[in-house]
Amino acid sequence: MTSLTAVTLWPVSIADTGQGRRAEDLMSDLSPIDRFVIGTAGHIDHGKSTLVKVLTGTDPDRLAEEKARGMTIDLGFAWLQTPSGRSVSIVDVPGHERFIKNMLAGVGGIDAAMLVIAADDGPMPQTREHLAILELLQVKAGVIALTKCDLVESEWLDLIEESIKETVAGTFLANAPIVRVSAIAKTGIAALVSAIDSLLSEIARTSAQSKPRLPIDRVFSLQGFGTVVTGTLVGGALEIGQDVRIMPAGLQTRIRGLQTHSQKVERALPGSRVAINITGLAVDQLRRGDVLTIPGLLQPSHRIDVRLQLLRSAPAPMEQNDSVDFFSGAADFPVWITLLDQERLNPGDSGWVQLRFRQPTALLKGDRFIIRRASPSLTIGGGEVIDPNPVRHRRFRPDVLNSLEVLAIGTPDELLLQLLEEGPIDLKNLRLKAPSGLTGNQIDDALAQLIAEGDAVVLGSGESREFKPADIIMSETSLVNYQDKLNGILREFHRAFPLRRGMAREEIKSRLKLPGPPRAFDEFVRSLARRSIIADESSAIRLSEFAILLNTAQAFAAARYEAALVANPYSPPSPVDFGVDDDLLGAMVALGKVTKIADGLFYDVSALARIEAEVIGMLGASQSITIASFRDHFGTSRKYAQAVLEYFDQRRITRRVGDERVRFSGASAGQSTGGLV
Repeated sequence: MTSLTAVTLWPVSIADTGQGRRAEDLMSDLSPIDRFVIGTAGHIDHGKSTLVKVLTGTDPDRLAEEKARGMTIDLGFAWLQTPSGRSVSIVDVPGHERFIKNMLAGVGGIDAAMLVIAADDGPMPQTREHLAILELLQVKAGVIALTKCDLVESEWLDLIEESIKETVAGTFLANAPIVRVSAIAKTGIAALVSAIDSLLSEIARTSAQSKPRLPIDRVFSLQGFGTVVTGTLVGGALEIGQDVRIMPAGLQTRIRGLQTHSQKVERALPGSRVAINITGLAVDQLRRGDVLTIPGLLQPSHRIDVRLQLLRSAPAPMEQNDSVDFFSGAADFPVWITLLDQERLNPGDSGWVQLRFRQPTALLKGDRFIIRRASPSLTIGGGEVIDPNPVRHRRFRPDVLNSLEVLAIGTPDELLLQLLEEGPIDLKNLRLKAPSGLTGNQIDDALAQLIAEGDAVVLGSGESREFKPADIIMSETSLVNYQDKLNGILREFHRAFPLRRGMAREEIKSRLKLPGPPRAFDEFVRSLARRSIIADESSAIRLSEFAILLNTAQAFAAARYEAALVANPYSPPSPVDFGVDDDLLGAMVALGKVTKIADGLFYDVSALARIEAEVIGMLGASQSITIASFRDHFGTSRKYAQAVLEYFDQRRITRRVGDERVRFSGASAGQSTGGLV
C-alpha cells in the first residue's frame, strides 16, 4: 500500500505551541465525497498505533514521551483513502487504563470502531472496557483487527477468534469481521482496508445540512496564523470567514482557515477531522472539551437531565448525591447525581437522573455520555442527554418524570412539528393535542422557535406577534407540499382555460382537500397571496405570474367587438354577432375592456363610467329618475335602460323606490320598499 503524506497540523501537540509551521501547508484543496471517522479501541500494547502507521503511513504517536516509552498517551490522528475513494480519518486512542480519559476524548462522534486485539494476548481488561464504552456511545459498526498474528500458531489463532466472538457476543461487533493482520510482516493489511471500505459502504453519508459543532480535543499555536483547534466536525458544515462561538464560555471568534487531512479547504464538511485557525483568541483561553459552534445553538447549563444506564459490571449501586466523572464529546467534568425516580440505581438498571456540574457545560439533546468512578478508575455507565437546560427538579415528582418520558421521544419543537406536519391546526387544538408532559410555556417557546427557524408559519400572518388561540399554524413543509399541490391544480387549469382569469375558489377548496379547521383554507390562501405565490381575486384564484394572452384571431375578434361597443355606447350590440364566445368575453372582462351588465349584455368600460357619472348628475338635479327618463336621456331602449339601472342598484349607486330610482345612501337604506337594500 502506498504511504500517504503525514498530516500537517494534527500531529502538533499543545506542548508544541510556538514551534511554527509554514503557511504554505494550508494552501491546497480537498473536498471528499464520503467522509468518515474511525476510532481505534483496545488494550495497551496490542498494536493499535503500529497498525495505524502501516495503514496510513502516518505515525499517530506524536509526543516525544510516547516515542520514548513506546506507549500511546494521548490522541493521535491519521487518515487514509480507501480503494473506493472514501476519505477516512483515524483517531488512535491510548489503551492504558491510566489514559482512559484521553481515549474518551477521541471516540465521540466516530462513525465506526476498529477494535484491536493482539493474537498473543486475546481479549484483556481494556478490550472489554473500551467495548463497553463504544456500546454506551451507541457506535453502530466496526471491524476487529487481530494483530501480531505472526507471533502465534494458526491453531492458537482459531482459539483466540473463538474467545473474541464470546467477548463481543450481544454487542454491535457480534457480526463484525475478524481480520488477521501483522503490522510487522505487513500481512492482512489489504484485507483490513477492504473490510473497512465494505463496512463504510453500509453507513449513511454524513449530511451537511444541520448545525455544526466541533468538540475541541486539541489546542495549539501555529506560527504565522495563531490559535488552531482540532476536532471531529458533526452536524453541519463550517466555512472560512464564518462567525462562530466557543462554548460554554461564549467567546466570539471567526474562522480564518480550515484544514482537513493536511489540505486547506474553503468549507469543512461533517464527518471529517478538522483543524480550524481562529482569530482573536489565545491558546490559554481555550481547553479540551470546549465546543466550537454557530451563535445561538448551545446554551451553557450547570445541570442536565439524562437517561442513565448503569453497566452490569458496575461494582456498586449508584446512590443519591454520588459524585462521578462525566465525559461527552471531548469534555470531562466531575458531576453530582440526583436520582429522580429511584432511591438507588443498581448495576444493570437504568433511570432518570439529573446531573449537576460546578462549571457550565454546553450540550444538546441526544448527546451520548459516559460516567466513570475516579477510584477505582472504572467505567460504570452512560446514556443520553434528554434535556440540556432543565430547571432544578425535586425527586419523585410524577409531572417531572412524565415530562422526561415525553422529552425522550423528542424535543418540544420536534413533538410539535410532528403534529404540524399533519396539516393546519389552530393553537387551541395544538395545545390540546400536544403530549401531556409539555407545559403551556414549553409549547409557546417551542412554537416560537419553530417559527423563528422557518419550520412553522402562522397562516395569514405577516408579522411576529403574540399567539392567539384562534391562530392557525402549519409546518413549513406541509405548507410547501400543499402549495405545490395548489400550483399543480392552477397550472392545469390555466392550460385548459387560458382565457379565464382564475379558478373558482370553491372548486379549488374541494380539490385541495386541506385538513384542519374550516378557516384553514382561507388563511392558507391569504398566506400564499402574501408571499405573491398566488393572486386572490375573491371568487377566483390564479397563479401570480399568470396573465391572459389572446392569440391573433381572438385579439382581432375582441378588437372588432370593442369598437362596436364604443360606437354604440348606450345600445351595445350582442357579442354573438361578432363571433365572441363566453371564454373570450370572460377574458375581456378580466382584462378590463368590457363590463358584464346582465347575461349576454356587455358595455364598454369607459362608456359605462360616463353613463354612471351622468346618472349621478341627473339624480343631483331631480332627486330621482325612472326607466323612461333614463331611456330618453340616453336615446336607448327600455331593455338597456332597465338592465343598466338594475346593475346600478346591485352596485348601490341607485336604489329603487317604487318605479323610481334615487341615490343610494346608508341613511335612507331602510326606507326602501324594493330593489337592493
